[in-house]
Amino acid sequence: MLSAPLAQQIARDTSEVIGYNVLITDDHGIVIGSGDASRLGSFHEASVEVLESQQAAWHTAAEAARLRGVKPGMTLPIVIDGEAVGTVGITGSPRQVRRFGLVVRRQTEILLQESVELRSRLLRERALEELVRDISSFDEDVVDPAFLAARAKELGFDLTIPRTVIIVEVDEPTPSTTDVAAVRPELLRTLRQAFGPTDLVAAMTAGRFAVLPVLARSSRRQRAGGESRRELAAWAVAAIDSAHGFVARAGVGGVAAGVVGLREAYADAGDALRLGKECAPGEAAYLIDDLRGHQVLAAVGHRARARLLRLAAGELATQPDWPELRSTLIAWCESGFNLVRTADALHIHRNTLIYRLEKVERLTGQPWRDHRATLTLYLACLASQLD
Repeated sequence: MLSAPLAQQIARDTSEVIGYNVLITDDHGIVIGSGDASRLGSFHEASVEVLESQQAAWHTAAEAARLRGVKPGMTLPIVIDGEAVGTVGITGSPRQVRRFGLVVRRQTEILLQESVELRSRLLRERALEELVRDISSFDEDVVDPAFLAARAKELGFDLTIPRTVIIVEVDEPTPSTTDVAAVRPELLRTLRQAFGPTDLVAAMTAGRFAVLPVLARSSRRQRAGGESRRELAAWAVAAIDSAHGFVARAGVGGVAAGVVGLREAYADAGDALRLGKECAPGEAAYLIDDLRGHQVLAAVGHRARARLLRLAAGELATQPDWPELRSTLIAWCESGFNLVRTADALHIHRNTLIYRLEKVERLTGQPWRDHRATLTLYLACLASQLD
């Protein structure tokens, strides 16, 4: 608990402040910190009795001369959670250093407690990161899912209840602003404050975070009426923008319960983030449900997609207004081949929509009311977005 580097730092800094040499021993009476570096590693005999009794001791010059490695002064136990983990000694006349004794000991205990708590937090953060990584790469032929579920339970998270996975990516700012890696702890804290205590949040890399929120809504989100998965992702992005001014995006997987389902949701969230940035760069939250077609097409490879586009779209894909025609075809299919809904989705007049669809028919030779042919063209449009 009491490390030598920490003990030496405390002893050196405290000695400079009070003007008397301060030394710190471990729980065996070995000096591990001292304003007088020559005493490091020596045995301080007076500490043995102080550790056993947990009571302070004073030693005059005559008394100190009879003890090994001891000088006149005061020795006090360092007690953490009822256990003596070391001692702190102040060299000097007992009458002179007595007034510093309790202050120095208390300050040492506070610094030590803070060090222990910091280490505990760091260990917990590492455990959370490893848990999420193990979920993302889970192989049921290698690891028992019950083992990961038990690890999560020890950390305070139940993986058997419905959750989703949100992967949040924060852009690296310009060189004139703060680096993302430097504010990673603050970004992590912001996300945890935005979500609830049962929502697992972990930092994966400097600018990438994973959130596994419970979908049985709780805390403030329940009072606000609850949110969809897309709204949860938008919530995370907005929290980072509001607190830090960074541009962020989020990909959202499906609903899952259990380690196997969460592994798939994690992969889906990563795909949603990657595909969403390519297909909808103006948005900040991407739901895998909207990108399943892109996900399948991404799996078949570039050559197959290019061939589909060439065979289905042909001359259409070479037109100057191809991006406009492509978005029209996508909206036409996703709106259920309904003219009114498609025109509303594109924010154009119905006659403009019909003009575009007739142009597609003229260039492809496929009637725009032939839904089967249009669906093939729709897939080609999705493939074009990926490439």
